[in-house]
Formats: sequence, structure tokens, C-alpha cells
Amino acid sequence: MSIEVEGLGYTYMKKSPYEKRALDNVSFRVEEGEFVAVVGQTGSGKSTLMQHLNGLIKLTEGKIKVDDIDLTARRPDYKRLRFLVGMVFQYPEYQLFDETVAKDVGFGCRNAGLSAEETEDRVRQAIALVGLDYDEIADRSPFELSGGQKRRVAIAGVVAMRPKVLILDEPTAGLDPVGRREIMEMVLSLHRTVCPTVLMVSHDMEAVAEYCDRVLVLSHGTLAYDATPAALFAKGEQLRDMGLDTPASVQLSTRLRQNGWDVPLCLTPKALAEAIAKALEGSR
Repeated sequence: MSIEVEGLGYTYMKKSPYEKRALDNVSFRVEEGEFVAVVGQTGSGKSTLMQHLNGLIKLTEGKIKVDDIDLTARRPDYKRLRFLVGMVFQYPEYQLFDETVAKDVGFGCRNAGLSAEETEDRVRQAIALVGLDYDEIADRSPFELSGGQKRRVAIAGVVAMRPKVLILDEPTAGLDPVGRREIMEMVLSLHRTVCPTVLMVSHDMEAVAEYCDRVLVLSHGTLAYDATPAALFAKGEQLRDMGLDTPASVQLSTRLRQNGWDVPLCLTPKALAEAIAKALEGSR
């Protein structure tokens, strides 16, 4: 399945003193199996765009098609759309509410009318997929868990619906470096196993460089770039002019090249270390 967005526009509070143009003529296509980052400064339209893709914001300008669901249709199948597209909001742990972890993870399944047996199977699988032990935590209150465990439980609640597209809004926000890597490795595992297509809103350029196939850059509601991480981060000056940073490895490898080192543009610390070792070996 694919996602097609054509000429998407959206204005908040039309014809009022607070009118704000959030998206303007945004077009792109995402194929099944891609891991796509969506980046941009605060207020650039990232969250507005993502919320259009599962119908949380109703389409008013342009066209969106997710698989065979056309959101320009008179009566789009929003129920099926929300099975296909799962949304994990920023700080999802704040949305936990039920008395046990198992009940919280199974809420969407029960609400969708799935049987108790099917719901339990999905809950067990989802909890395992996010790296937690069902027998250990299923009957515990989600509010007794650590911050990292709470976030995993919240993500499990979306994964239990078995979406083909997983949208995550800043999944590593507020976490330390170890926590960020653990969450990103979990997201990568979900991408490879149960959620073939992932779109991730992020300010974490290190994660974007390491994990994503492609990057959409929004600026003032328009799509400024649609590129691979390597092609995008080669535009360091243009990104800085837009208020965006580049990964530390890109900055350091660029500086080394400017100082005569024979190293390529490196997206990750591992790639940079290997390039430096190779350059040192070649200079002997």
C-alpha cells in the first residue's frame, strides 16, 4: 500500500483574526516499506500533516489517498483508515488511563469490537513486540512503571491494532541517549516485522540520519526538501538557514574534509570512526 498526498493545504480558524496557514500545496508519495522522517522547525506544519493521514484532521484542500481509501470521497472509510494508520503522539505515556497494562493496551481492540480472545492475543503480541514481558507487567497499573516502560506500553496500544502505517510524533522526546537508542531500535524492529511503513516526526537529526530512508523537510507549511539523509545533510548551510541542524558526524566529517582529510560525508559515528581509521591507515 502507498500514501499519496497531492496539493495538500490547511488553514486554522479560517476567516477569523487568528487565521493561520499551516500547510500550503504539499505533495509527496510514500511507498510501502519506507521509513520516512518529517522534520522542520516548530510550527512548520509537521503535526498538521501527520494528523491528516489518519483523518484526525479532515481534508479541506488537496488530495490524500492511503492504500485504496480516497479521502476526497464523499464518505471516506475513516474506520478502516484508522486500522491502517496508527498514530503515536508525543509523550504517549501521558495518555495511559486504564487500571492495568493489559486493559490499556487492549482498549483500541475492544473499542473496535474484536473478541476477547482476539484482543488478548493481540495484547500479548504487542507487549512482546515493544520489548516487555507480558507475564511480568500485564496485571500491573501502568502508572507504577518506569518512564521508558510507560512509553513502550503506550506504543503497544497502537501496535495492537496492527497498522500497516505507523506514525510517531517525536518518539524519543525527553529521553536520555540510552533511552533514545532503545526506543529507536524498537521502532526499527517494528518497521521490519509488523508495521511495514513508518513516518516519524523528529528533531533528533542523529536518529534521522541513522534510521530513516528518506526525509521530508517542511518550512512554513511548504515542502522544502524530499531527499535521502545523505543528500539532505550535504545541504548543511541551507538547513542552518532554515533553523535546522545536521548530525554531529556530518559536521565533523565536513570539517575534516575542509582541512584536507580524505573522508566522505559521514552520517553516523560508526561511519565516521571507520572513515577516520581508513584515512589514517592510508596516510602511513
